[in-house]
Amino acid sequence: MEKRRKIPVVPKKVIIPFILITSLFTLWGFANAVTDPMVQAFKKVLELSNVQASWVQMAFYGGYFCMALPAALFVRKYSYKVGILLGLALYAVGALLFYPAAITEQFWFFCLGLYILTFGLAFLETTANPYILAMGDPKTATQRLNLAQAFNPVGLILGLLVAQQFVLKRLQSDDIENYSELAEAKKALIRTSDLVVIRDPYVILGLVIIGVFILIVANKMPQTKGEGAIPSIGRTFSSLFTNKKYILGVVAQIFYVGAQIMCWTYIYQYAEGIEIDSDIAANYQFVAFLLFLIGRGIGTYLLRFVPSGKLLMYFAITAGVCTLGTIFLQSVFGLYCLVGVSFCMSLMFPTIYGVALEGLNEEESKIGAAGLVMAIVGGAFMPGLQGLIIDAGGTGVNDTKILGVAEVNFSFILPLVCFMFIAFYGYKVYTNYMQR
Repeated sequence: MEKRRKIPVVPKKVIIPFILITSLFTLWGFANAVTDPMVQAFKKVLELSNVQASWVQMAFYGGYFCMALPAALFVRKYSYKVGILLGLALYAVGALLFYPAAITEQFWFFCLGLYILTFGLAFLETTANPYILAMGDPKTATQRLNLAQAFNPVGLILGLLVAQQFVLKRLQSDDIENYSELAEAKKALIRTSDLVVIRDPYVILGLVIIGVFILIVANKMPQTKGEGAIPSIGRTFSSLFTNKKYILGVVAQIFYVGAQIMCWTYIYQYAEGIEIDSDIAANYQFVAFLLFLIGRGIGTYLLRFVPSGKLLMYFAITAGVCTLGTIFLQSVFGLYCLVGVSFCMSLMFPTIYGVALEGLNEEESKIGAAGLVMAIVGGAFMPGLQGLIIDAGGTGVNDTKILGVAEVNFSFILPLVCFMFIAFYGYKVYTNYMQR
C-alpha cells in the first residue's frame, strides 16, 4: 500500500490553478487585518462606546453569514470562475463605498461598505476553499488547504502594516488626550481629516481588486463546473444535517472565528488597559500575525505525522492555557500570552474546515462549504458580547473588577470557552473517525 507521505499535496498538473486560487487567500486576509484596528479608530474618531464600535465587526462578519449560502448555490449552478469574478466585483464595490461614506461622515455608511465588501469575501471563500480541497488526493486535502491558507496570514501582515503605518499613526484624534472635550468646531475638523485617513486604504484596495478582476477574466480556470445532473438541494441538506461530524464542525468554526476576532480586535483594548498606545499595540498585533504565519507552516508540516483531529485538540488546549494567562496576568505578560494565542489559532480554521468536509461528495462539499463560511458569523456577534463585558463598568477598559481582574481581562473568558469546545471537537474527531 502506498504510504501517505508519498502522495503529493498538490499534483503537478494543477500547480498553476492552485497558485491562482491561493492568491485569493491573501486578499481576504488583508481585508480582515486592515479592518480589525478600525474598531478602535472609529471608537475614538466618532466617540463611540465599545459596543457601538463593535458594529464594525458585526457588519464585516455578518456579511459572510448572509451571503455564504447564496454564494454556494450560485457557484453550484454556474462556475467557480463566475463565482470568483462576482466576489471580486462585490469586494471592490464595498471598498469603494468608503469614499462617499467619508464625505457623509456617517458611521452606518462605513458599516454598509464593509457589509457589501464581505458579500464578495463570502463568494471568494465559498468558492476557493472547496476548490483547493478538490485539487488532489482526498488523503492530503486538509494538508493542502493548510498550505493554501498559509498565504492568508501574508495578507494579514500586509493589512496590519497598512493599518499601522497609514491609519493609526496618522489619526489626529488619537494624539489628543482630551479629544472628547474639544470644542465641536475643532472636533469636526479633526473628524473630517481622520475619516479621510480611514477611507484611503479601502479606496486603494478597491482599485487593486479591480485590477485582480481583470487578471482573472483573462485567465482560463479549469474544473469550472460539475458535470451531470445536479442532485436535489433538499437531499443534500438532509445528508449534511445528519452528518454529526459536519454539524459539530460548523459549531467549532463559529467558536473559532469568534475567538480569533476577539483576540485580534481587543488586543488594542487590552493594551490600553496596561497603558500602551494603539500605535504600539499594533506592533504586538504584528507579532501575533507573524506567529500565526509561523504556526500555519509548522501545523501544515506536523499534519504529515499527526492525525488532524489530535493536532487540533493539542493546539486548542495550548490556546486555552495562553488565554488563562491573558485573563489572570494583569501586565505586559498577559499581553504576551494574548499574542501567543495566535500561534495556536493558526491551525484551526483550515483543519476544522477540512475535517468537517472530509468524506463528502462534491455537491455536498459545495453546500457544506457555505455552512462553514456562514460560521464566520461568530466573528460578528462574539466581539459584541465581549464589548458588553468591557463596558460593564463604563466606556473605559478598566472601570471595574470582575473576579479580581480588570473587566477587559475577564472578557477573554469568551475565547477560553471557544477553545474548550474546539479541543472537544478535535478529541471527538480523533477518537470517533480517525482510529477506525
